[in-house]
Amino acid sequence: MVNVIDYVPGDTVLHRLNPIAKLALASGIIIATFLGDTYPMLLGLLALTLALGAYAGVFKNLLSLLKLLVPLAVVMLALQTAFVRTGDVVALWMTVDGLVTGSKACLRLLGVALPLILMLTVTKLNDLANACVEILHVPYRYAFTFTTALRFVPVFSQEMNAIMEAQTARGVEYDTKNPFKKVQLMLPLCIPLLVSSVGKTDATALAAEQRGFYLRTRESSYKRYPFVALDYAALLIAAALIVSGILF
Repeated sequence: MVNVIDYVPGDTVLHRLNPIAKLALASGIIIATFLGDTYPMLLGLLALTLALGAYAGVFKNLLSLLKLLVPLAVVMLALQTAFVRTGDVVALWMTVDGLVTGSKACLRLLGVALPLILMLTVTKLNDLANACVEILHVPYRYAFTFTTALRFVPVFSQEMNAIMEAQTARGVEYDTKNPFKKVQLMLPLCIPLLVSSVGKTDATALAAEQRGFYLRTRESSYKRYPFVALDYAALLIAAALIVSGILF
């Protein structure tokens, strides 16, 4: 998932919203996706997320995530049809209830993941952490931990690619189509990746401590995040989406 959650600069309304308003809007879509139980509602929320991504210029990021989630959604659909056996049989072991339950679970999977990625791609992580501390009164250490974990996602992914390239140069073939063999080849990579991640984590903790991490308070930030009319409008839209999810 390299570069999927990287910030994409822009001057759209989504970019200019308060980070908390963006978080509320994404949360509204996610909660409505969990509450919604009809295909029009689930498909509408997914279409809304993709439309917002296209407007903000981050559609390619969402599309990259979709390519990763679609195979997982297919597996989820197969499992749901295998376990839900009520209703009329459509083909083989698949029943109407199984297909309905599985397809809605797939739509919910996509509908939950995409809004969060959309919010992250139009928000600087520093702004998100500082706004959570200032407005939501989240302790800075927790906000810092969350945003730092997100920053390390592409770093660890690049580290994994580097390890795989080094192993490939030594004759290891990772392009096998056998999933069991691929898992068997990937497991030994976890040890060097774990060692590298522990080293990076320790270095980051030491650097943060030397810069007075434990002295940081809510009043320490030089930048403020006031709410304006657009932010309140985003909150109203989020609330309306949740109500729509309850009704539909």
